[in-house]
Amino acid sequence: MRKIFTAMLIAAFFMSTAFKTTDDIKFKVADLHISWQVVDNNYQNKNIALTALVITNNGHEVLPAGGWKFYFNSGRGFAEKAVSGNAKINQVNGDLYSITPTDGFKELKPGASTRIEYINDDPVVNATDAPEGIYLVWDAQPEKGYSITSFNIEPYKPTYQGLITPEIVFDRNKTITDIPAEQLTKVFPTPVSYQETAGQYFTLNNPAPVAGFSDKKFDKESRQLNDYITSLGGEKSKETPKSGGLKTIVIKYKEAISAEGYEMSITPASIHIFASTNTGAFYAIQSLKTMVPPGALVDPKQTIEIPCAEIKDEPRFGYRAVMLDVARNFQPKKQVLKLLEAMSLYKLNTLHLHLTDDEGWRLELPSLPELTSVGAKRGHTLDSKHFLPASHGSGPDVENTVGSGFYNRADYLEILRYATDRHITVIPEIETPGHARAPIKAMDARYDRLMAEGKKEEATKYLLRDLNDKSEYRSVQYWNDNVIDVSLPSTYNFVETVVTDIVGLYKEAGAPLTTIHFGGDEVPAHVWEKSPAYLALKASHPEIQSTNDLWYYFYGRVNQILKTKGLLLSGWEEMALRKTTLDGKPTYVPNPDFTREHLQVDVWNNVLGGGQEDLAYRLANAGYKAVLTCVTNLYFDMANYKSFDEPGYYWGAFLGIDKFYSFIPFDYFKNADVDRNGNPINPSLFIGKQRLTDYGKSNIVGLQGALWAETVKSTDRMDYMIFPRLLGLAERAWAPDPQWATETDPVKAKQEYQQAWSGFLNVLGKRELPRLSYYDGGFNYRVPKPGISLQDGKYLSNVEFPGLAIRYTTNGKDPDEKSKLYTSPVSFNGGVIKFRAFDTKGRGGNVAEGGSNSLNP
Repeated sequence: MRKIFTAMLIAAFFMSTAFKTTDDIKFKVADLHISWQVVDNNYQNKNIALTALVITNNGHEVLPAGGWKFYFNSGRGFAEKAVSGNAKINQVNGDLYSITPTDGFKELKPGASTRIEYINDDPVVNATDAPEGIYLVWDAQPEKGYSITSFNIEPYKPTYQGLITPEIVFDRNKTITDIPAEQLTKVFPTPVSYQETAGQYFTLNNPAPVAGFSDKKFDKESRQLNDYITSLGGEKSKETPKSGGLKTIVIKYKEAISAEGYEMSITPASIHIFASTNTGAFYAIQSLKTMVPPGALVDPKQTIEIPCAEIKDEPRFGYRAVMLDVARNFQPKKQVLKLLEAMSLYKLNTLHLHLTDDEGWRLELPSLPELTSVGAKRGHTLDSKHFLPASHGSGPDVENTVGSGFYNRADYLEILRYATDRHITVIPEIETPGHARAPIKAMDARYDRLMAEGKKEEATKYLLRDLNDKSEYRSVQYWNDNVIDVSLPSTYNFVETVVTDIVGLYKEAGAPLTTIHFGGDEVPAHVWEKSPAYLALKASHPEIQSTNDLWYYFYGRVNQILKTKGLLLSGWEEMALRKTTLDGKPTYVPNPDFTREHLQVDVWNNVLGGGQEDLAYRLANAGYKAVLTCVTNLYFDMANYKSFDEPGYYWGAFLGIDKFYSFIPFDYFKNADVDRNGNPINPSLFIGKQRLTDYGKSNIVGLQGALWAETVKSTDRMDYMIFPRLLGLAERAWAPDPQWATETDPVKAKQEYQQAWSGFLNVLGKRELPRLSYYDGGFNYRVPKPGISLQDGKYLSNVEFPGLAIRYTTNGKDPDEKSKLYTSPVSFNGGVIKFRAFDTKGRGGNVAEGGSNSLNP
C-alpha cells in the first residue's frame, strides 16, 4: 500500500510540473540554447562515443522537468538510456529520434544549464555526426514542433587513426610543382591534342559575327557564341567579314569527326571550328570559353587574348554524368540550372535526377497530385497522413524549403529545355521498390480521401502496400515501412501512370528520353514475407518460390511497361543481380535473364574490404552496360578527408579531389591505396577478384559522380560538396586515358602521375577556380585548408591549388580577406598562428591553426 501511495505522489508531482493545456505554456522555446560536444570518443575503451547535449535556458521562465520531448535526426545509433540518468532516447522511424526527460531531469531555471550525456554506437569522426534539426514538442500540444534555433557544435580535437592534420596536408602539398600560367594547357578538360603557338593571340573583343561564314547547320551554336562574347563585354561587329578585314570566328561542317568531337584552329586573324554535329560544335565553344582568361569575367573592359593553337578533341566516354539527389533534401530550380551550366562548360552530358526517395517526392505529376501535396512536404508528424516526418535536419516546419519542395510542371519543363539546349540529357529516377516511403504514404493519403468519399475501387487503384501485411523489417536507413509491395496489381497501375506522365513531360519539352531509372537498391531482408498479396501471388505463380523471386517478377513487369513506351530500363546494380548461395552463404551473381534486355546499371558498391570490389567488372563482363559510380572515387557526399571540421559522410571512403582525378576506370584496383578508415590496402584484397575483360571494357559506358543529399541543406553546401571535385570527374570522363594509368613500371607511373597531377592542380588554381568564382554568378566551391609546418622557428604554409592566396594572423582571430598575405615563412615566437586560403573573391576556407592551444583536428 505504501508503494502505491508513493507512486501516486510521484505521478502527481510530475503532473503538476508539466503543462496540461496549451494555455499553461509560458516558456518560450526560442530561449533555449543547445550545444553538442564530444565527451569521450573511446568511452570505456569500447570504440563507442560519449557525447552530450548542453541545454541552457536563456529566458525568464522555467523549463519544466517534464511534459515535453525533443526530436532530432541522425544517421547513427544510440543507447536508449542516457548516461546522465535524466533522459531516454528512442528511435521513431528512419533517422528520427525522440529524447524524453525522465525522473532525473530537473526543471531548468532561467540562466541555468544542464547536460544530457548519451552513448553513440560508433566513435565520432566529424561534425556531420552531430544531431540535426532539434525541436521541442509539448505533450499538451503534440501536433506542433518548435525549432531550437540556437544550436552549436563545440570544437573538438580528435586523435583517431587516419586523422589528417595541417602538417600532413603540408607534406602532401609540397610535392606539387608550381607551374607558370603561360605553360599550362588552356583547354579544360584536357583535349586529345593541343599545340599552342607561343606568343601569338587572337583578340576576342571585336570579332565579326560568328555566323558570317559559318554553315547554316550551326546557326544555333553561332548565336550561343555571339551571346557569350557579348556577356564578356566585347562588341560584335555588324559588318560582313571580307578578305583581310575583321577577325572572324567560323564554324564549319567536317565529315570525318566523331559525334561529340571537334577540331579548332586559332590564328591571330581567325578561329576556325570544325565539327560533324551540333554537339561537337557546342563542345568546341565550351573549350573556347575555357581559353578565355578568367580575369575577363572580372573586368569586361580588358583586352581578351586567346592563345593561338591547333586542337583536336573528342571524349573518352560517351556517358559523363552527375547524379543529383533532390529527394533527401531539396534544391531549388535555379540551383539545378546552375549545375547544368557548369556541367555543360566541362562537357558533362547527363544529369541523373534522383527525384524520389523515403524522404520526398519532388516531381509534380497531374494524374497523382498526392505525390507532391503529401510526399513533397516534411514537418512534425508521427503518422505521415498529411506530410512526411522531419528528416536530415529539416525540422518541424512544413514550410522549410530544404525538407519541403518540388518541381511543378513548368519548373521541370524549364529544366529539361535548359539541359537540352546544352546537350545534356536528364534521366529521371523513380526509386523502387525500396526507398519508396514518400510515394507509399502519398498513395495511403489518396486511399483515405477516396474511401471517405465512398469510392473504394478508385481508392485501391494505386495502393503501394498491402494493408494487412505484417512483415517486419528495417532498411539500411532504419525505415520500417518504405518498400512497395510488388505483389499488388495496383503497384503496376502506379508505375504505368507515372511513366505515362513523365513521357508526356519530356515530349512537351522536346527533350530526349531513352530510359527511366527505377532504382532497385537496398531492399531489406524479411520484406513481403507476411504479405497476403505475396502469398496469393506465390500460390498462382509456380516460378515464385520465395520473396527473392519477386525481384525478377517486378523488374520484368516494369521493363515491359517501359518497352511499350519505347524506353529502356536502368537502375542501380542490384537490379541486375540474382540472389543465390555459395558454400551455404548468401551471395549475388549477375542475373543472366536480364542481359538480353539491354539494361543499364549504375554500380556504386566497390567499398574496399566490403567483398564487392569487383562488382562493376563482373556485371560488365557478364554483358550489362555499366556506369561506374564507384563510392571509392566518385561520391561527392563523402568527406574530403578525415578531420572533424570536414563535412560529409565517410562510410564508403574519404574522397579528396585526388580520388576523382586518380581514378582508373578499367583497372581501379591498381591505385587503390587506403581503405575507408585511412588504413593502407593489402594487395591480397584483390586476389580472386575479376579483372575487366576486353569485352567488359566495351560495356563500361561511362562515369558518374553522385551527390546524395542527406548532409546537403543549402545551395552553398551543394556547391561545396560538388566543386571543385566535379572537375576531377570531368577530366577522367572526357580526357584520353593518361599515360600514368597504363604504365607498367610503378616508379615511372608514379613520376608521370605526379607531373600530371601538378599540371591539373595548377590549371584549377590559376584558371578554372578563378573562373568558377565569377562564371554564371559564381560558385561557392570548397577552398581547401592550407598545410602548415613549423621548421626552425618559422611556420611554412602551402595550398593544394597553386594560385590561391594564403593569409595569416597571430592575434588569435581567424584570418579574413584583409589579413596579412603569406609570401614567405613566418617567424613564430609563441601563441597562436592561423592560416587560411582564399579565392579571388576573398572567400576563405577552413582555418589551419598552429602554435600552443591549437584546436586543429
